[in-house]
Amino acid sequence: MIEAAGLDSKDGLAYDQAVREALGEKAEQEVSSCETLEALRQLEGALLGKRSRLAQLHQQLGSLDPSERKVLGRLLNERKARLKSLIDTRRAELDRADEQARLAAERMDLTEVIAGRRRGTLHLVSRTQSELEDTFVGMGFTVAEGPEVETDWNNFEALNIPPDHPARGMWDTFYLDVGKPESVLMRTHTSPVQVRLMQSHQPPIYSVMPGRCYRRDTPDARHLSIFHQIEGLVVDTGISFSDLAGTIEAFTTTYFGPSIHSRLRPAYFPFTEPSAEFEITCTICEGQGCRTCSQTGWIELGGCGMVDPEVFASVGIDSEIWTGFAFGFGIDRCAQMRQGIADLRILMENDIRFLEQA
Repeated sequence: MIEAAGLDSKDGLAYDQAVREALGEKAEQEVSSCETLEALRQLEGALLGKRSRLAQLHQQLGSLDPSERKVLGRLLNERKARLKSLIDTRRAELDRADEQARLAAERMDLTEVIAGRRRGTLHLVSRTQSELEDTFVGMGFTVAEGPEVETDWNNFEALNIPPDHPARGMWDTFYLDVGKPESVLMRTHTSPVQVRLMQSHQPPIYSVMPGRCYRRDTPDARHLSIFHQIEGLVVDTGISFSDLAGTIEAFTTTYFGPSIHSRLRPAYFPFTEPSAEFEITCTICEGQGCRTCSQTGWIELGGCGMVDPEVFASVGIDSEIWTGFAFGFGIDRCAQMRQGIADLRILMENDIRFLEQA
């Protein structure tokens, strides 16, 4: 290239000038002015490719005087490295610009509001959960959460339900093909959060645990296979069954209104002793009897009881010092009772007529 420009190939000054012309400010400006990746690719080939001016200068480098070759060779490499860096930087800029243009072209405008039409709202179950949390927080409870995929130990064994215990028949469980057989499952209740909480926090504990649960139940007017539950746990000194009954009644009248009351019936749960099921006045028929409450005037909301000492032993709490109670009920069932929904299955059907009313 030097010879083509009418220069002596052994002239160091001429070679220096040729390098600066080939890889100097003009070349840098050309890189900066590229507007597309294709244009940049072609310019890179012209500047740094096998048939580029740079390749010709490399060939001419061997004909220079040895004393100049080292200095001018370093100059050539520095110019080449700087130009390559500028090209890479420009390529990254053009890549970002292309991606932004693509995202803008694919963007969906979800901000439009049509006059006279309601905007989307939270599902009834989500709103009910939030209202329940607010109610219990107002009663002095905190809110705790845990994973939906649980270990068999947290879901059953720590709750006084060892393997092959008959009580496991109360829960039709979804087991996952992970680890040892029947060692990992979709939680059947939010009680594992109680286990985790008692392991990580020292009493006193006043907390509720809302969340999604899974059981292999056949859906009907009062049951779903995927449902939402909220449980409560109190651990302190001097806690008695009367504290549990009072808490249930206080919650019922606060949340459902002063005309709705609760009652407790003896029951069995392996993790509480004594245990009870609590019912509330059916809000569909207001206690007169209907299909939803099986003509009884009452509807079961959940279970409760005093925490069994075996559970305290599993999580390292001294039952000689601490006592406590636990309770749990379905958030979906709670929404059903408060809103007067005759059949729970409609919560899962995405019927727009129902969603617009809820």
